[in-house]
Amino acid sequence: MTPALPARRSAHWYWLCQLAGWGSVVLFNLSFVFLSHPGHAIVAVCAGGGCAGIALSHQWRRLLRGRRAAGRALTWPALAGGIGVLALLQTAAMWALFVVFQPFGQPRGFAWLPNAIIFWIGTFLAWTIFYHAVQAVRRARHAEAAALRLALAAKEAELRALQAQVNPHFFFNSLNSVRALMYEDTDAAARMIDQLADLMRYALQSGQAQTVPLAAELAAVQAYLAIEQIRFEERLRVATDIEAGLEQVAVPPMALQTLVENAVKYGVEANAAGSDIRIRAWRAGTGTHIEVANTGALAGGGGSTQVGLANARKRLALALGEQAALQLRADAGWVCATLSLPGGA
Repeated sequence: MTPALPARRSAHWYWLCQLAGWGSVVLFNLSFVFLSHPGHAIVAVCAGGGCAGIALSHQWRRLLRGRRAAGRALTWPALAGGIGVLALLQTAAMWALFVVFQPFGQPRGFAWLPNAIIFWIGTFLAWTIFYHAVQAVRRARHAEAAALRLALAAKEAELRALQAQVNPHFFFNSLNSVRALMYEDTDAAARMIDQLADLMRYALQSGQAQTVPLAAELAAVQAYLAIEQIRFEERLRVATDIEAGLEQVAVPPMALQTLVENAVKYGVEANAAGSDIRIRAWRAGTGTHIEVANTGALAGGGGSTQVGLANARKRLALALGEQAALQLRADAGWVCATLSLPGGA
């Protein structure tokens, strides 16, 4: 039922334009003859001519639409010939009306015929040009809408593909942690599996959305850190500082978790003494900033940290637009990854 609404609206505007256009032609013709030959007869002739014009142009429209729908649009010579036929039919209709109503008495001679045919050729030519112009605008708008839908679908597909790259990487690392613990502490391994199940549930549910609330992402991060806390114990030291009122800020799913995972991998795992990890979120001006920092130095080369960050940047831009950004920097013994989100995020 939905497609019928635009069609009904289009038909509504079509008939309004028909009535307005041919009404203008009727008034134009009356303005020439009514003052010199007032009376109901000349009004009837002009009004009848307007009705004939509406009928002929409507059939002309049906022909144009039918040919275009069949993929056989009329050529310019065919359009010119059609306009000529319409002008002849309209002239014949007007002559018949003059014969019936006789506003000037019995019609005699055909000296008026060339001027009448030229006038109606001009009228139907203007109608045809206007009709094609309107159709061209409509087709352009439809093409623009279709291109926008394709762009959105491509954006959605790219976002899903990038998301699909994140989850397997994360679960692979988590399963490695479980495997390592099974030979050391089965109870800890069991707790880790429970946490992993919670994370898998979150990843599956959030994977259907472009963004999730920061509160949900933080809960997933806490579950992940609980897993790694079992593995690294006192080597993993976490501090969290989230400014009040930011719980509903929109972030791409698993984006924050990716940054925390990198902090664990390149801060805690790579250092025998472990590392401090700091998670902060605060407002600044019209934007929101979320930072994940770990003690240490930037990893050199083009390792997986850079791949993960490139993935996160792409997902951030697709989900929140080009105004969102992710920056990585070293600052006084800390490696800081900062998400900068637009104010409406």
